[in-house]
Amino acid sequence: MDTEGIKKSRLIYWASGIVSICGIIFEVLFGALGSYILGDGVKQYTITISLFLTGMGIGASVSEKVMKSLIVTFIWIEFMVALIGGFSSFTMFGMTAFAPGGTDALFLYLVTFIIGALTGLELPILIRKANEIGVELSRSTARVLFSDYAGGLIGGLLFAFYLRPQMGMVKSAFFVACINLAVAVAVLYLFRREIKRVSLHTSAAAFIGVLLIAGLFFGEEVAFSFEQKLYKDPIIHSEESAYQKIILTREDEDTRLFLDGSLQFSSRDEHRYHETLVHPPMEAAETKENVLILGGGDGVAAKEVLKYSEVDQVTLVDLDPAVTELAASNPHLVQLNENALEDERVRVRNEDAFKFLEEADSIFDVIIVDLPDPNNESLNKLYTREFYSLVRNHLAPEGASMIQATSPLFAREVYWTIDETIRDTGLNVENFHVDIPSFGNWGFIMASRRDISVEDLNITQDTEFLTNELLQSMTVFGKDEDREIVNRGGESVSLEPNTLIHPNLIQKYEQAWQDY
Repeated sequence: MDTEGIKKSRLIYWASGIVSICGIIFEVLFGALGSYILGDGVKQYTITISLFLTGMGIGASVSEKVMKSLIVTFIWIEFMVALIGGFSSFTMFGMTAFAPGGTDALFLYLVTFIIGALTGLELPILIRKANEIGVELSRSTARVLFSDYAGGLIGGLLFAFYLRPQMGMVKSAFFVACINLAVAVAVLYLFRREIKRVSLHTSAAAFIGVLLIAGLFFGEEVAFSFEQKLYKDPIIHSEESAYQKIILTREDEDTRLFLDGSLQFSSRDEHRYHETLVHPPMEAAETKENVLILGGGDGVAAKEVLKYSEVDQVTLVDLDPAVTELAASNPHLVQLNENALEDERVRVRNEDAFKFLEEADSIFDVIIVDLPDPNNESLNKLYTREFYSLVRNHLAPEGASMIQATSPLFAREVYWTIDETIRDTGLNVENFHVDIPSFGNWGFIMASRRDISVEDLNITQDTEFLTNELLQSMTVFGKDEDREIVNRGGESVSLEPNTLIHPNLIQKYEQAWQDY
């Protein structure tokens, strides 16, 4: 093999590795898009990975028919991957904002399949071209596949640890598309002597390049305007953290926090939620020196806890440092939480709540569980018997815990399944629900090692909403939200605890909220 042949073969191996990196990034990017916009991360990643791999298989099968003009075919495949993949996130946000419901999901799945098919079409062509240059088929196949698999690992790590947290989903798509285009241009240049009408391909590359660069610099701003359509109020802060999409909106003194599109609170009525979450267990606990808050990274629950002078230490465990940093720095959140996260009694731990309880040695007088709803697998584990057993083990004998448990009206079976799961750990429970205008009817579950007597609770701190009389009324549930759940066949539904081995809560949650 001559010197030029060696250069060409090396370029093919490098190209296979680079396009594999781009392919795996697009694959996980589509999964992340589906998780953020459509919900249920496990479901979306499962669908996108399945569609991508199926597309690769079909693309590899179609490649058998490509016998001529291998390099030109590869170049145009890269052009299509760059164009379709680059505008994928941008278009997805636009369709979510303006297209009829369900169209965005169809678009995402179609794009995933197409990019998978194009990726599957690339590698056999590169292998055939390497063999055509003079490399033995076995060696060319092994080397191209090695570059492909190694590139897949690099692509996954790049997306998880750099692209998504640093660039976001829109810029990441355009950036990766630019790399696909660069590979096509490099191949076009090195193989230019055996390609007809090079100027045509060069012009196409230049046109696509202009579109991608424009998207890289201006696409996120336009996509932001699309995203604004999804929210009632103007967005004042938008951030893609390593764990979730964080949106803060504000209109007429109303500040709202959204995580992955789900409302966490409205400043106009958050006091109804947080006073119900915090004060009953604080008043029920015999001592209040050591308090644990699981979740609550916005700092508002901590503000309510700090109203009690007996509190010596508050440990706040929230997975995402971006949320706690925002709560400690954004002036609207600082005003709302009264700078609670900067109080010397508060210790913030950015780690998984389940892992924290597994490793912690401390016993807490009060444990407040202010976690997002169980709408995916990672959150589901925080609503299992195993998790609530850990809560029980870290709760003082005379202590009390309060757990947010979604809506008993909108997600009736979910709420009472959480109740059944907590009871299954041996804890005594009491059920509460309260009307919150921005949320609707919302439920809480109080748990303790000892019997709970709501009549004996006395709210001693200054509150905007909660009173002793109101607290007792919160334990009364209407016929359409109580524990007796009757299905359409007229038979009562039996409730089973939610466990790590048998997670039954996610499907119930999806079914409950699909009409709201």
